[in-house]
Amino acid sequence: MRKSHPVRRAVLATAATVSGIVLLLSLKPASDPGAAEAAGGAPPAAESVQGGARPIGDGTVTGDAAQTQYGAVQVRLTVSGGRITKAEAVQAPKGGQSDQITSNAVPKLNQAAVQAQSADVDAVSGATYTSAGYKESLQSALDKARASAPADTGGGDAAQAQTVTGEAAQTQYGPVQVRITVSGGNITKAEAVQAPKGGQSDQITSNAVPKLNQAAVQAGTADIDAVSGATYTSAGYKESLQSALDKAGG
Repeated sequence: MRKSHPVRRAVLATAATVSGIVLLLSLKPASDPGAAEAAGGAPPAAESVQGGARPIGDGTVTGDAAQTQYGAVQVRLTVSGGRITKAEAVQAPKGGQSDQITSNAVPKLNQAAVQAQSADVDAVSGATYTSAGYKESLQSALDKARASAPADTGGGDAAQAQTVTGEAAQTQYGPVQVRITVSGGNITKAEAVQAPKGGQSDQITSNAVPKLNQAAVQAGTADIDAVSGATYTSAGYKESLQSALDKAGG
């Protein structure tokens, strides 16, 4: 009878050991909130009803608290001119690893809500449950804001809104010029109509300008932080933003 080759026996033994380890690892449950949230077994988030028959009413409104596996999430909105100008979580999971998850996820969700103007925001990676709860409470706040809106706006908000373009601010890498839309005494939209471009400036501008636009809407003033790595662009943006605000009457 032919002998089994020793190398073949070693290869077979190694393969069996590796298969056993993989099987054991696949059966190990997640043991912390971060792993559980990243696992993807989360309940589906509430659907957005953007585009409802009525606009959202101005003022501050707080959505119902959404219960998640790691604690309640509750969102408060500030609305002006029919647009979300500020979003904040007044409740969020806390304690242990939840503190780190909340501190990372909530600011991103707040920014996303202002950008999207609806509850149709993407979940933050590693914070699936928190994101789902945020979206549910955000939708509740939007529903309440719609319920409080006048049945017939008559175009009043549109008549009060004004769009103003600030003076172009010259920087070392090119001009920066900001245009804002103001309604009800608040900045509802900010955009850079001029910004440095060409070479490395393209990358810096594409990274910095969206952040500066968001910051202008959130702050409602030119007192915003410079974007890291875009000091000149940030300074020019703030200068032109202040010029636009001065034209709009402060």
